[in-house]
Amino acid sequence: MRGFEERNAYFDRLCNTPGLMWLGQNTNHFDPHPAVVQAIMDAVARGDYHAYAPPAGFEALRRLIVEDAGVPDACAFVTDGAVQALYSVCRHVCQTGRDFVTTDPSWAWPMHFARQAGARVVELPIYNAEQQYKLTPAQLRAAVGPDTTAIYLVDPNNPLGTCHTEDEIREIAAIARSVDAFLIHDATYFHFADAFTPAYRFYPEKTIMTYSFSKWLGLAGMRLGAVIANPDIIERLATAPPNNLGSNVLSQRAAIAGLQTKADWFPDVRRRQRRNQASVAEAAARVPGLRLPVHPSQANLVIVETVDAGVKPEALVAAYQKHGIMIRQGTYHTKRFGDRFVKISLTVPESWADRFCELLPKMVDQARREPHASALY
Repeated sequence: MRGFEERNAYFDRLCNTPGLMWLGQNTNHFDPHPAVVQAIMDAVARGDYHAYAPPAGFEALRRLIVEDAGVPDACAFVTDGAVQALYSVCRHVCQTGRDFVTTDPSWAWPMHFARQAGARVVELPIYNAEQQYKLTPAQLRAAVGPDTTAIYLVDPNNPLGTCHTEDEIREIAAIARSVDAFLIHDATYFHFADAFTPAYRFYPEKTIMTYSFSKWLGLAGMRLGAVIANPDIIERLATAPPNNLGSNVLSQRAAIAGLQTKADWFPDVRRRQRRNQASVAEAAARVPGLRLPVHPSQANLVIVETVDAGVKPEALVAAYQKHGIMIRQGTYHTKRFGDRFVKISLTVPESWADRFCELLPKMVDQARREPHASALY
């Protein structure tokens, strides 16, 4: 069986596992605000799905997105998920033989997109306590130059959960400007940060933000995201988008309702997610060798280091899957550091997080005894 067939079959098994507890994909599994569900039902009842949506998204949604992202003077283009947004951006801005600079760890797929476009991918290691598990401006400055066409920054970082300060973002934006590079600011997790600064404020000429509805609103299976940039960049992206017939109408109606009611319900999502983080931290502290290098995380996830406990991340993932819990091995994000940690997603019901914590000592022991795991993705 080919690699993509194996990968698809793997996730098909997960999706068809009754009662599976999804603690590995960073998606929001809390019940949405009733207005979100009602918006979907109303759209179905009206038959809205019979017509294509506007190619850049409903105007109401586009306005709400830029306001929510803190850049009301920018322009939004709605996409079929943030992954499609990143694909489109990479295909438009990457150039053959020029550098696409990012961090390690980061989110892996944009690197594939950049390589497909012919770019050289430069990964800067940030898995280091001395630099607070973040890209430093000095590190970036030393890595860029005339050959740099794009800098890709996931902020807050997936999988580490670190978030840059306003001063750091200001300096990173200045460095991007100094070499005339695009700054791709992947803001997928900004809703969970205590403080987030859009790089667009300091470098509107060539900053491109990507925005997701999977993590904070929980529309992962409905595929909705956006690109945010100045109108000239959006005009360029709009000339050849992956989908020129508009994104899912039902998803867009749900997103509008979610943004309109966000102040009423999202603070409780943040509270419950932080409660789950604290529970995992306490459980890990009781198992010798486990530790959380970043806590509290500024995203809806934490990483748990397993290397000092003598546990391979893949073995721990496999052990939990036997108990109906899906977590993620570090190698999904980084080959260089992936043997050190697992990632736990925590916008999930408290009972799921508590079950993870309850099983942790037993799963660590089992992973030590059964270190070999089948292929994971």
